[in-house]
Amino acid sequence: MFNFKFSGLRLAATATLAGAIAATSVAATEIRIGAMREGSAWYVFAATLEQIIEPILGKNSVEVIARGGGVANPMVVQGGKAEIALSNVASAVWAAEGADVYQGMSAPDIRALVGGLNSVYVGVMARKAFTDEMGTTDLTEILASGKPVRVLMKPVGSSAVPVAQMIFEGLGTSVDQIKANGGDVIQVGTGQIPDQMRNGNADIYIDTMIKGHPTITEVALTTDVVFLDVSEAAMDLLAQHGLIPGTYGPEWYKGQTAATAGANLGTVLIASANLDEETAYKITKAIIENAEQLKGSHGAWSRFDPARAMLPENTGIELHPGAIRYYQEAGLM
Repeated sequence: MFNFKFSGLRLAATATLAGAIAATSVAATEIRIGAMREGSAWYVFAATLEQIIEPILGKNSVEVIARGGGVANPMVVQGGKAEIALSNVASAVWAAEGADVYQGMSAPDIRALVGGLNSVYVGVMARKAFTDEMGTTDLTEILASGKPVRVLMKPVGSSAVPVAQMIFEGLGTSVDQIKANGGDVIQVGTGQIPDQMRNGNADIYIDTMIKGHPTITEVALTTDVVFLDVSEAAMDLLAQHGLIPGTYGPEWYKGQTAATAGANLGTVLIASANLDEETAYKITKAIIENAEQLKGSHGAWSRFDPARAMLPENTGIELHPGAIRYYQEAGLM
């Protein structure tokens, strides 16, 4: 069982998540939407949702929280810092069940409103110069070589971090072992990632692969890279923890010449169980009935299918009663 203990970068869950979910409430605000930083696909979605639901709920009734992430947002909602939030399907399940990634914390009071919003694959890319030096693009062989490997990823709070740990475990290694081999695990903010790859400070980069992802796109355009398949042994472990094996691409990014194997975290809009049924109903209705506007706001949402928004595989957790009411009235459930 993975335990997510990053030597020197231990998941200090209480302090880190508390910082990630900190938000200032506004007296007039009725609905706070947990998203991610400005410029991200999740922020664009939340901002578009704000435009759709604010006329329904009232002027100045909605606020987008431009922080958080796939791991942090379920705790944002559980902690009462937001009424609704975007979450990965897998991390919503982890939070509801109190999985190891949350180190004793859990979110039993989160519910799903709309699932299947978009696919979020965790994938692996590498500098081509590094794979040429290693003589292989096989991730299993690279990590089993015993040679120094410098792995780059975002800080704690990103869903890619625990998934990377699962990949390591599935392939018979760990952060400690990577470091013992003379390599490193480098965790930096999104804005620093392209420079780390361009300057040759990292060899492999693990992140969420969304079509049009600005950071991945910049890395691929400014560094000669190749995309590595997540090996089957790792996929088996990922599937045990709520991720769906699949492929992304081809040609989402420069350097990606074929569809690449990755693990889909999924995206679901979650809400507090304490959110009143009528408001949950209105939000769900607004999303489903304005699906084309949301799909057109960002390429990441273009394949959203409202008819599948309530399916268990697309939500991961229990539906909110308000959402159930809408889906039943709409004949979708």
